Order: sequence, then C-alpha cells, then structure tokens
Amino acid sequence: MGELIRLEEIERARRRTRARVAEREHLERAVAILRENLAAAAQALRDAPADEQPGLLSHVEKLAALVRYGLRMLGEAPEADTPNPAKAVDPQ
Repeated sequence: MGELIRLEEIERARRRTRARVAEREHLERAVAILRENLAAAAQALRDAPADEQPGLLSHVEKLAALVRYGLRMLGEAPEADTPNPAKAVDPQ
C-alpha cells in the first residue's frame, strides 16, 4: 500500500513540474509578444506627429512596465523599482 501512495506522490510531482514548465513557456511567449509590441509602439512614437506622441508615450510606458513585470516573474529582472503593471494598464 505504501508503494502505491509513493507512486501517486511521484506522479503528482511530475504533473506539477510539467504544469510549471508549461506556465513558464506561456509566460516567455507573452513577454516576447509584449517586447515586439513595445518595439512597434516605440517606432510609432518616433514617427508620430507631435500631437499623437503623448498617447503613444503612455502606451510605450505601459508596455515597458508589463515587460519588466513579466521578466520579474521569470526571474530575469531585478525586483527593485519595478512598478505593478496592473496600475499602468487602462481599463478601456
């Protein structure tokens, strides 16, 4: 009976490990997409007329905050001075 319980525990640990790997892969993909969007927004900001720049700058700042947050979740960025992206995202 003890062996069955041990096998179940091992299987549960394997499932948790697989889930964590999948979560990390999804998060890495999300950060990559955010980086691409940030680059596109920065390019649009550079090429935009002066009257459109404040809105685009706000968008760039929000994307940058989300990228920093994602990197922090992945353990690839320092935690100090990283704002919470939930505060930076417009509810629109």
